[in-house]
Amino acid sequence: MKRYCLAVDLVDDPQMIAEYEGYHKKIQPEIHKSITSAGITVMDIYRIGNRLFMIMETEDDFSFETKAQMDADNPKVQEWEQLMWKYQQALPTAKPGEKWVLMEQIFAL
Repeated sequence: MKRYCLAVDLVDDPQMIAEYEGYHKKIQPEIHKSITSAGITVMDIYRIGNRLFMIMETEDDFSFETKAQMDADNPKVQEWEQLMWKYQQALPTAKPGEKWVLMEQIFAL
């Protein structure tokens, strides 16, 4: 098992944040399948203010590159990502076009 932590910001608007959370209360079956079929076994998203923090646990052979290619080939995922981008905004440290940014682990117990 591998664990990854990522972050992204939301547009700082209470109504838009509520809408975003509403979409995540029951995601589309195609989106759920795209997550699990890529080898992601756990995906939790937390929010404070307009900052989101995601914890992903994956199978050992998980690859961000493979997941990106699977997503690029899936019209439903592309539709979902385009919709979510309406609510998300890049972190100040993100590269152009980058949404979720992989965080560096600095402590473990």
